[in-house]
Amino acid sequence: MATLGRMKHGASNLSMIHSAKGIARLSKQFTGVRGHASRAAFVTPPYQKLVEKLERVRKILPNEKLTLAEKVLYAHLTNPEESLSGVSASQIRGSLYLKLNPDRVAMQDASAQMALLQFMTCGLDRTLIPSSIHCDHLIVGHRGANSDIPDSIANNKEIFDFLQSAAKKYGIQFWGPGSGIIHQIVLENYAAPGGMMLGTDSHTPNAGGLCLFIVSVGADAVDAMTNTPWELKAPKVIGVHLKGAMSGWATPKDLILHLAGRLTVRGGTGHIIEYFGPGVESLSCTGMATVCNMGAEVGATTSLFPYTESMKRYLEATHRAEVANAAANVHQQHNYLAADAGAKYDEIVEVNLSELTPSFNGPFTPDLNTPLEKFSKAIETNNWPKKVSAGLIGSCTNSSYQDMSSVVDVVEQATKAGLKPQVPFLVTPGSEQIRATIERDGITKRLEDAGAVVLANACGPCIGMWKRDDTVSTEEPNAILTSFNRNFRSRNDGNPSTMNFLTSPVIVAAKIFSSDLAFDPTRDVLKTPDGKPFKFTPPTNIELPPSGFTSGDTSYIPSLNPEPQPETEVTIDPKSTRLEALKPFDTYKGGEMDNLKVAIKVKGKCTTDHISAAGKWLKYKGHLSNICNNTLIGAVNAATGEVNVAYDNGESMSIPELMWRWNSKGQPWLVVAEHNYGEGSAREHAALQPRALNGRIILTKSFARIHETNLKKQGILPLTFANEADYDKIDAEDKVSTRGITRLLDGALEEPITLIVTKQDGSIVEIPCKHTMSKDQVEFFKAGSALNLIREKARVGGEDRKIIDSIKQQPDHYATVSLYNQHFIVTEGDQLSLPFQAKGLQVGDTIRFDKVTRLGSRDYTIVGKPYIDISNHTIEATVLALPKSALSVRVKHKRRHRHDRVMKHKQTYTILRINKLIIH
Repeated sequence: MATLGRMKHGASNLSMIHSAKGIARLSKQFTGVRGHASRAAFVTPPYQKLVEKLERVRKILPNEKLTLAEKVLYAHLTNPEESLSGVSASQIRGSLYLKLNPDRVAMQDASAQMALLQFMTCGLDRTLIPSSIHCDHLIVGHRGANSDIPDSIANNKEIFDFLQSAAKKYGIQFWGPGSGIIHQIVLENYAAPGGMMLGTDSHTPNAGGLCLFIVSVGADAVDAMTNTPWELKAPKVIGVHLKGAMSGWATPKDLILHLAGRLTVRGGTGHIIEYFGPGVESLSCTGMATVCNMGAEVGATTSLFPYTESMKRYLEATHRAEVANAAANVHQQHNYLAADAGAKYDEIVEVNLSELTPSFNGPFTPDLNTPLEKFSKAIETNNWPKKVSAGLIGSCTNSSYQDMSSVVDVVEQATKAGLKPQVPFLVTPGSEQIRATIERDGITKRLEDAGAVVLANACGPCIGMWKRDDTVSTEEPNAILTSFNRNFRSRNDGNPSTMNFLTSPVIVAAKIFSSDLAFDPTRDVLKTPDGKPFKFTPPTNIELPPSGFTSGDTSYIPSLNPEPQPETEVTIDPKSTRLEALKPFDTYKGGEMDNLKVAIKVKGKCTTDHISAAGKWLKYKGHLSNICNNTLIGAVNAATGEVNVAYDNGESMSIPELMWRWNSKGQPWLVVAEHNYGEGSAREHAALQPRALNGRIILTKSFARIHETNLKKQGILPLTFANEADYDKIDAEDKVSTRGITRLLDGALEEPITLIVTKQDGSIVEIPCKHTMSKDQVEFFKAGSALNLIREKARVGGEDRKIIDSIKQQPDHYATVSLYNQHFIVTEGDQLSLPFQAKGLQVGDTIRFDKVTRLGSRDYTIVGKPYIDISNHTIEATVLALPKSALSVRVKHKRRHRHDRVMKHKQTYTILRINKLIIH
């Protein structure tokens, strides 16, 4: 049995780790020792600013009833007038691109490597919004936390060193290995109602259970860290109306499993899922987080619950009472944290919680839903395995205190009757706070006494970081039961024959006491060792620990507001196989593409696991060249049915081999695929790798939202068939040219693009295509990638900040006001004489110089010395006088009549006094 302990790094003598005392002696290489402190000041959203911005939106959209999602979304607009003026409410959802300013970014260690490598090329000395790194993906689940953490740290030392040093250099919070899963830490520390966050993992929307608008992204994380407005096409909104309350064996996990079955893996694409109705109040905060977490499995942009009393209880229990009070106040005064009465949804799904029963989703897809009462028949019908091979509980989806308390209730029912688990039983706490609290309250010991192996506070088996000791065959199907969120083929253990059935923690906990997959713990009876019948009763749970949460090892907790340490050295060994410095992608040369070839035509499901597999490949996340060797290795060749097989003039090879070959010859290529291409993880590499190998177009029947955005960010053009049947008209090795890209580059966003396909027999087929490129995304394409544009903007912005810092060191701030090509140096208290009368102004009026506008017919702007972005200035002035000058004489030469003409007029002026000069 595992002794639960905390490991920070590999020690030279690993024998010291076998006791808690030895664990405590380990140095803190990957953490800075910090005590627990209130984080309210650093995580409370700027509510006053948000509601003021929302009021500006309401003036633009008068009488419009807004959903909760729209309120939070619009309150984070960079410029509401720029985004929304001139459009009606009906023109926004599903059509309009919004520019937004998130409050914070969180990155898990696998995706943080590439994000930081990209950020480092921007020339900034710090991230421009609060950011954090969470080491949770690179820890292998095997024998238990006591050995798994030091083993994983030793195997990934180069990566953890890189992440920690980069965090230190750029002022990023660093949560070291063993601190917990990113989503649980965000929920416990950073989530705040009505705020907005981005995260580099597909299950980032977990914190929607705390009324946070939080979205999973890939390359967009670098945008946010450089304070580049984040662009999102305004999603449509699905309203899920909840009534009733759960009872018996039903849990919040069953709600989202049920919805996934109804909506399917594509049903939420381009939508936010917003929950409302009387049933909401019956759910715990962590239960709602479970529901939002798995919204990713239906393709939703994010999921969101309105503010409830259970959220307030959770905030208070996690030492954020100040956040709860601020949220309650803004909600009471402005109804900010719930939908307006009468708000319209694009679709409404009705769910009666009182009618929900346990169910299973899978195998191989998270939307194949089978109610527990029908599961036995489904096993027979589908010829699924008859036996369970393992039961796993935890992951970011179900690792709360409430989950663990209900699991131990089920386990103790069985063990008190003399029963023992019949299959391996693994439990993953979500964070150090959860681990320490369930250990203090005796839950850990009771689980271990029953035979559970308690793994590290990390993702582990859920994402494929699982070293199985049992000898399951790769040829024979085997079934596992998990409380995880995703179950694509080969995902959990690398075995394509493993069938993962997703279900609730309590159902997993009960079913491990029988190896029979068909066993129904709500109805069936087991025999105890002494031959007596035993039947489970519905479990009880505890929403929050009665004695409060304990932080556990506080050395995991980073500084609340770390200052950048620019002297910190971040090195990348040129010989490293794990890290590789990035080179910018080439800019687009212009014109049409006329020399493309189809590299592979993919059949069926093609998730990001197929495009860029995880598992053993996670170690190459920071080395683009090496991870390119897994590009599309899970894809099925539509012509032959083979996996990871492509052809070049009849010669077969792996798909990456073909791409490397064509790349070396300068041959650009495209991929053809079917529906929901790129569903699943938010991993940016699934777009980076094809681009690095000279992929220029991905043509599909439809895309998953995040992946389509990631492709655009990397300078790849995502296209969809205008007519899905045209999928049958194009094949691998066909030659392709385009018609319409030139018009797109010129700004014709509504124009379709046509692919002209030359078949191998010489015949020509034209395939009309659609795209969703915005004006900004076209600029990404022209520049070669979004990062190329961001890098240039960041360079200019860095120069601006240096000038601003120097100005702020002067006794009086100053700026240059430029009016009609005439320049005036001003500071507070100065009088400014404008050589014209500003239209519409009277003596005593106050005017505001804010960005670029017009005074009468004259343009003005505000610049620095020598130049500062206009958005960094605000000047407020009062009109003192509007005098007219004495007679003014101007001589105008008239060549035609060969004489000069004297013109007389009176010059009108505007005299201003500078009240405020603000350099932002």
